[in-house]
Amino acid sequence: MTTTLQRGLAPFRNETIRDFRDPADRASMERALARARERLGSDYPVLIDGKKIETAQTIRSLNPARPSEVVGIVGSASLEQANEAIEVAARRFEEWKHVSAERRAAVLFEAAELVRSRRDDFNALLVLEVGKSWPEADADTAEAIDFLEFYGREALRYDRPPALTPIPGEENRLQYIPLGVGVVIPPWNFAFAIMAGMTSAAAVTGNTVVLKPSSDAAVIAAVFVDLLHEAGLPPGVVNFVPGSGKTIGDALVLHAKTRFIAFTGSKEVGLRINELAAKIQPGQKWIKRVIAEMGGKDSIVVAADAEIDKAVEGVAVSAFGFQGQKCSACSRAIVEAPVYDVFLEKLKARVSAISTGDPQDPQTYMGPVINEGARSTILRYIETGKNEGKLLAGGGALELDGGGFYVSPTVFADVAPDATIAQEEIFGPVLAVIKAKDYDDALAIANNTEFGLTGSVYSQDEKKLERAAAEFFVGNLYFNRKSTGALVGGHPFGGFNMSGTDSKAGGYDYLLLFLQAKAISKKTG
Repeated sequence: MTTTLQRGLAPFRNETIRDFRDPADRASMERALARARERLGSDYPVLIDGKKIETAQTIRSLNPARPSEVVGIVGSASLEQANEAIEVAARRFEEWKHVSAERRAAVLFEAAELVRSRRDDFNALLVLEVGKSWPEADADTAEAIDFLEFYGREALRYDRPPALTPIPGEENRLQYIPLGVGVVIPPWNFAFAIMAGMTSAAAVTGNTVVLKPSSDAAVIAAVFVDLLHEAGLPPGVVNFVPGSGKTIGDALVLHAKTRFIAFTGSKEVGLRINELAAKIQPGQKWIKRVIAEMGGKDSIVVAADAEIDKAVEGVAVSAFGFQGQKCSACSRAIVEAPVYDVFLEKLKARVSAISTGDPQDPQTYMGPVINEGARSTILRYIETGKNEGKLLAGGGALELDGGGFYVSPTVFADVAPDATIAQEEIFGPVLAVIKAKDYDDALAIANNTEFGLTGSVYSQDEKKLERAAAEFFVGNLYFNRKSTGALVGGHPFGGFNMSGTDSKAGGYDYLLLFLQAKAISKKTG
């Protein structure tokens, strides 16, 4: 039966992403940044069962562009508090699982409206806490809204599954039921969108959540959890439990009452979660489900017949948008030999035009990397790259006002397909350019890593694109466009091999990962 809420819903549409050329948009963002700066250093306690709890330890979330600025002081949960959060979520699950899909979806729709009304306030937090440029921040917030709207509609769709094959003398139906308590562990790079997407997907399907955000992006998560409660989410359905992985991460995954773990982050952490989740604990009644989106070593193939200017632009934007800190970022450009030299010449000029600086400045394209540890790791890879290829652009740290964690946009040419910088995920503004003998060679190189997340091909030859569709082994493949910027609903996102479990976030299968199917049959004759 179609409900009143379902009848009143418009078809899902993606939020429009702004570029801030409009003076009104710029003024709104400037005011939001001023408001956010007034709140620097505010406290964000642990939240369990709707109660804010002070902790002995805290996490100082810093502005990566100005590390002396504390964006917020976030509670760091103890092991006892983490276990308490799981127990609370288990109790609240017994209530929340009986709440109608219509009511659960309504919370997400109300949350989406609240985010829209505070869009630039979230944008400002993304600028200050994780160093996003204005357009990158707006895209992150827009995607969070999209997830709320899309998953709300999907929960209603799964609440009315299709009829089963008729069997004489029986009435049969299938219904989807929630799993239980989920531990949600989001990353810092899409600090709002991925965190909100995984949390809302788990909750709207009737599960309860223990949210352990990244320590580098915990303020944004705290503000969102407060917003969910403002939107009508009952206490204890989503519990906010920041803390170090060593202190509470393993315990949350191992707890006998944890039913599933939704994780986005590095390959190493994802594999550890998968290993820990497989260990049965005393009193555990289920096989834990792991939903993992991990790393990437993503390639853009530039065929000899490609439109070179468009390919150069696609590579540059994919490689250096948000400082290359996207699992979908292009870190390898694989270019056919006939156009290799002209591609390099044009790419060098394009990269030299990239502006790097404090992302509070609307003219900034590339801001800082997330923290000092990340910068040190990236710089070590750059030093390795100097022995593995020809330095075409960048090549080191940048010292700018504020003392932020800046790395210049760096390009290495003439890199061997099996070089370290061509194989290992760097997660920073470092691009390896590889010469391919021909298109066959280019596709072989594209598939020579342990990852399989995103990829792109620039070619005007439909047969080449058809071959890539069949042979380029990635979860998200794009033709004649950048490898980043997946849109909810249109580009279900998730990869193969060591890139994760192909979860397809923002797709029509995603909520099934948070549900289990129950078939019910009644004899009638």
